[in-house]
Parts: sequence; C-alpha cells; structure tokens
Amino acid sequence: MTATSTIKASRGRASGKTHQVARAPALAVALEDARQAGLLDGERTEHLSFRAPKALIEAAKRESGIESPTDLGILALATLAQPDPVASFLKRTHGSLGAGHKLDF
Repeated sequence: MTATSTIKASRGRASGKTHQVARAPALAVALEDARQAGLLDGERTEHLSFRAPKALIEAAKRESGIESPTDLGILALATLAQPDPVASFLKRTHGSLGAGHKLDF
C-alpha cells in the first residue's frame, strides 16, 4: 500500500472523482483498515453536522492533505472506528512486568 489513499467522492453523484485523503502513512492505514472492515461500504445515508474551531480544521487539513470537509470527516471517523493496538496491549499487560524485573525505589 502506498502512503496516499483515495476515496470516492460520490456524494450522490456518479462522477467517479477521487480525492487525495492522506499524506501521512498512519492516516492511509486507518482508511484502508476501515475499508477492509467494510465500514466504507454502502451509500452515504447519515448526515453529521457540527461546529469546530477553524484552527483545528485547518491543522487537520494540512496534516491529512484533505480539502473536502466530507472527506475530512470520513477520515476522522475511520480513524476513531478502528481499535488502538497500543491501548489493547496496555490493557492486556497492565500490572505485569515479568519474572526478571525488579523495581528499585
């Protein structure tokens, strides 16, 4: 997989246009993981609307390379929808150091 992924920007049109949605490899991976999990399948039937600080939106656009608010929202949701492997590791190993570890105070 490349560091750049694309997403169809149909929004009810049959344009078939694609937009760049991620410059950073981690964002491209999040989008591909969501695609493989079937989270990007089907029609766009849900509407989400909210207000956010302009600086936050501009920073997200710069980091991701996304200009479209819809595509930016899809990437953000795809990122949140995937489990965090670090968090699951920390939960699984919480409280255990192993036999060879000694804590010095």
